[in-house]
Amino acid sequence: MSKEIKTPSWLTVRGDSVTVALSKPSQSNGVQVDALTLRAPTVRDIRAAQKTAGSDDEQREMNLFASLAEVGVSDLEGLTLKDYSRLQAGYFRLVQDDEL
Repeated sequence: MSKEIKTPSWLTVRGDSVTVALSKPSQSNGVQVDALTLRAPTVRDIRAAQKTAGSDDEQREMNLFASLAEVGVSDLEGLTLKDYSRLQAGYFRLVQDDEL
């Protein structure tokens, strides 16, 4: 029997992206937004994030998420912790294998 994963109301999952509704509006690229969309990462995205962050795992994740959302790292740093946690959950939902 497969375990169904419930999708939170603040998360919209598509085949190649996820959209995360923010709990409060935030600045992204100089514009106030109420949601952020992450596109599916490529191997190139992962390698680029690792290269620019060295051994700093937090910076690597920030670089990767900023690239996938097409926003600046400083925009992500301005998110509330709740909204950043939502972004992390959306990312992991995006990259998980459907068969697991």
